[in-house]
Amino acid sequence: MYLKYAIWGVFIFSSLLLFLVAIRSQGGGRLLASLGLNVVIAAFLLYGLNVLSAYTHVELPINTATLGTATLLGVPGVILLIGVKLTLL
Repeated sequence: MYLKYAIWGVFIFSSLLLFLVAIRSQGGGRLLASLGLNVVIAAFLLYGLNVLSAYTHVELPINTATLGTATLLGVPGVILLIGVKLTLL
């Protein structure tokens, strides 16, 4: 039981340290800002696709894997996810 809290504590502490190192480095703030903007755009893109699922009949879950793919690859990543979903189902 305590191990779970210890793992979360280490995760939060290491995330804070990584954030501080990124902020203090040259251009680290711009990197974090652009990454955050890409994550938000990807989330809205996936959400918009799910809202339009009544018309498109394609629904993608918003989870870490799909959000990461859409963040790194953008619109081609979302098209890739749609292709993988249609191919595997």
